Amino acid sequence: MRVMELAGDWGLDHIRLGNRPDPAPGPGEVLVRLAAASVNYRDAVVLRRGYGRLSGTLPLIVLSDGAGRVEALGAGVSRFAPGDLVCPIIMPGWHAGPLRQQHREALLGGPRDGVARELMVVAADDLVRAPSYMTPVEAATLPCAAVTAWSAIVGAGVKPGDVVVTQGTGGVSLFALQFARMLGAETIIMSGSPEKLARAKAMGASHGIDYRAQPEWSREVRRLAPEGADLVIEVGGAGTLAQSLRAVRAGGTVALIGVLAGATAELDLGRIVTQGVRLLGVTLGSRASFEEMVRALELHRARPAIDDHLWRFEEAREAISAIESGRHFGKICLSF
Repeated sequence: MRVMELAGDWGLDHIRLGNRPDPAPGPGEVLVRLAAASVNYRDAVVLRRGYGRLSGTLPLIVLSDGAGRVEALGAGVSRFAPGDLVCPIIMPGWHAGPLRQQHREALLGGPRDGVARELMVVAADDLVRAPSYMTPVEAATLPCAAVTAWSAIVGAGVKPGDVVVTQGTGGVSLFALQFARMLGAETIIMSGSPEKLARAKAMGASHGIDYRAQPEWSREVRRLAPEGADLVIEVGGAGTLAQSLRAVRAGGTVALIGVLAGATAELDLGRIVTQGVRLLGVTLGSRASFEEMVRALELHRARPAIDDHLWRFEEAREAISAIESGRHFGKICLSF
């Protein structure tokens, strides 16, 4: 089978097309013919060995999020049937309950081989049936960005009438927008592009803030919601956390998901303590959370926002490079 792997050394330039033997499922396993994948910012971090030993060892099949059709079943598997559209969970073994260290040790796309391959054997317990109405490309957007957004929205206890702020128009932020709307929340989305803000409003965002025109964007949040936001989806990290803390209401939540603008920040601890702000670190979610999210998607028939350019299997390097440019809207995807 063909694979796209990082070989020889770390770095974007070392992704290449390779070949590995076709796998066969054993007892309790499923053979999946992958049809699509999506890119996350963590894929670019892995290329730089940014997670240290948790980046894995070379050669490494890249990308963590994919979807495909069940090709064959190993002995004892009854949860799936040939032809089912499925997604491997990004952390094999995390089926329910809280995140543990052993789950991080098993991440696809680093340290374990990822989904940029034609065939993949997966433990049946590490698969989720995709929403029935989605295409493989749409389903491939779900394992990381959608589950992370779902974990943040549900973990913060969002309810009708709440105010939810999302930063940027990447995959997590747009999924958070969709899930917040499902729960009846008012949504404020931020971007440095008026065109992207217009597209986000077309998806249902209640308000848009151009953070380039309004660098102190927390003031605009406070104008729109005088008591502050109930939840801020924080993907910037050090560069934006201070603004998020000013934007959130007393007793509200800042969901820390990304560190695109820096990983080390000086915090106003007084504001956090005296206003009872909760900092909620969010890393993905369990299979149970994934399946819960799929049920919500089925009910609302929501479709993911996918960037206009669809990459090919052999263009994994270019697709990963594209996510660092920040020019995309929604999820960057590859079709096999």
